[in-house]
Amino acid sequence: MQRFDAVDVTLPEIWASHARRDPQKPALVCDGQGLSWGDFNESMNRLANALIGAEVRKGDRVAVLVSSSIAACVAMFGAVKSGAVMVPVSGMLTSDQILTLLSDCEASIVIASADLRSLVDAIADRLPMLRTSGRIGTDFGGDGWVKLTDFCAGASAEEPRVALRGDDVFSIMYSSGTTGLPKGVVHTHAARVYFCLSNGFEMRFDGTARSLVTTALYTAGTWLMVMPTLFAGGTLHIHRQFRSDDFLDTLEAERITHTFTVPSQIHLILAGEGFAARDLSALKMMLSAGSPLRPDVKEHLIGLIGARFFELYGFTEGSSTLLRPEDQLRKPLSVGTPLMGQEMTIVDGEGRRCGPDEPGEIVGRGPGLLREYYGKETETEASIWRDEAGRTFIRSGDVGRIDAEGFLYILDRKKDMIISGGLNIYPTDLEAVVGAHPEVLDVTVVGIEHEKWGETPLALVVLRDGAGVTAGALLDWANARLAKHQRLCRVDLRDALPRNALGKVLKRELRDEYRRTPPASGAAA
Repeated sequence: MQRFDAVDVTLPEIWASHARRDPQKPALVCDGQGLSWGDFNESMNRLANALIGAEVRKGDRVAVLVSSSIAACVAMFGAVKSGAVMVPVSGMLTSDQILTLLSDCEASIVIASADLRSLVDAIADRLPMLRTSGRIGTDFGGDGWVKLTDFCAGASAEEPRVALRGDDVFSIMYSSGTTGLPKGVVHTHAARVYFCLSNGFEMRFDGTARSLVTTALYTAGTWLMVMPTLFAGGTLHIHRQFRSDDFLDTLEAERITHTFTVPSQIHLILAGEGFAARDLSALKMMLSAGSPLRPDVKEHLIGLIGARFFELYGFTEGSSTLLRPEDQLRKPLSVGTPLMGQEMTIVDGEGRRCGPDEPGEIVGRGPGLLREYYGKETETEASIWRDEAGRTFIRSGDVGRIDAEGFLYILDRKKDMIISGGLNIYPTDLEAVVGAHPEVLDVTVVGIEHEKWGETPLALVVLRDGAGVTAGALLDWANARLAKHQRLCRVDLRDALPRNALGKVLKRELRDEYRRTPPASGAAA
């Protein structure tokens, strides 16, 4: 007897349905230009069919090195519609770092924008896996490159004839690499659908969503806005770079309903004077992710926008918690509870589940979890923790605790934790104290070498404009509020802190700097 096949609903099918239902509705807006859902879907289809015509097969890797733009979305998701595995690549990397990533994933096609072309040109002769005609420029051609419009010339705008299943690979996304060499995180189509469902449900997305992103499109954090917006059939507004005035102008003028920020951006927004005067009545939610937001900053923001602020903690691998508006003031130091259908727990160094408020490594699971680290069987196995029922969790590498109500608290990354005289010091605890000083705009704490204690904490501080406090006075102020074993050895004042594209402080870079030039004890201006 014949039976119906199991239905695998994929994102390309969902995008196509939006185009059929409302083809004139704006899908993407950037730099004053827009693309309707009908045109967006046809542009993706043309690229997909051109790739298929160039004998790109299901599962082949297509790397996308395109600055935030409409073209970046067409390139990324057009590659997905062809059945290829899309690999977003950061334009902040060096050519050699890009070489490592492209070699790791064995990309046969690279799509790049003109501003990032040189990064590929510098390593093209060391990429034997690239096809002869495998370099596609979104806005340029020549000298080994084919322009996207020429590549797609004559390609059909109809839906590609490729059957996608839930267990096919959607993307390989490389982790931010703040603590070492990035690993390729493999997600299936089914995992990406669940990602959209869970985040969309939790964060109030529907077809009326008008979302604004100002962070790079290749990052997992930015996808928290991009993917649910397109899943729901909303409109995505893209800023190529963040400027607080432009950000606020767009929020107000375009009646933005959803936006994604990182803590460093929130600091800049609140430092200005125009935020409170804006009409933000359309805003349903402002999401912060990348690193925990200081409680004092959080309280200030909530005072301005009310119960519309969400804070997310998660890992690229696919497990997250959300601190929802109703819990923001009740649990200000927490990053919330797991998203719908997900689970997180804490395990100790022996792999045993910890009890309430016991610190240990954060592990998580859920239907949006990665399938594997690409080509890294050993690393994949090492990242797995299994519970009493044999279910697999991903090890985060972060240290945290879960309270009796199930709320997660981040203490630090395992590699960022400072061990001084045999005692564990969690930099976030110290950052909260230093950050509470009224003249401190931004702060991070790292461990540096110490002859007696092994490591000792150092604070790197950015002051507010017009601040008069000295490094020495700030050191004394902070140490008066810290436990004896937590006390800072020194405060250094800086103009800015080095961060990656999602606003995470590059602590490894800072530690390396101080290994080269270890500071004396005390304070430095």
